[in-house]
Amino acid sequence: MTRLAKVGLAAAALVTAAAGLCAAAEEGPLGVWIDHTGRGAVEITKCGDALCGKVVWVADMKNSEGCGLEILGDVKPMGDGTYDEGWIYDPDRDAKFSVELVPQGNKLSVHGYKGIKMLGETFVWTRAPADLARCPS
Repeated sequence: MTRLAKVGLAAAALVTAAAGLCAAAEEGPLGVWIDHTGRGAVEITKCGDALCGKVVWVADMKNSEGCGLEILGDVKPMGDGTYDEGWIYDPDRDAKFSVELVPQGNKLSVHGYKGIKMLGETFVWTRAPADLARCPS
């Protein structure tokens, strides 16, 4: 293979990879995300001018009562690529917290806090595969 052909193939690979990253960045936090525990997945959608999210998959059907549970609400775009001013529900603690979402390609940084952001906790969610089986309707 000639050097020019190799350079052309490398350039094409970079353009393809960049297009994939741009598509994920354009989606931002919209889509289905497997939470940090791996026990469930949340679909984040637009709800008016804000974002909301509900459980659409559980790893263990003994937790199927969580299907459809609203986990996120009132999350707003901040203009800098982050989403904030909403809430997240933690079913393990039966409590709501303020939340900030920071999309990072196929990862989503989810920062829950009460009052002061510096004292909160950050978890990383992973974009779910397109063929993820969903909760029964």
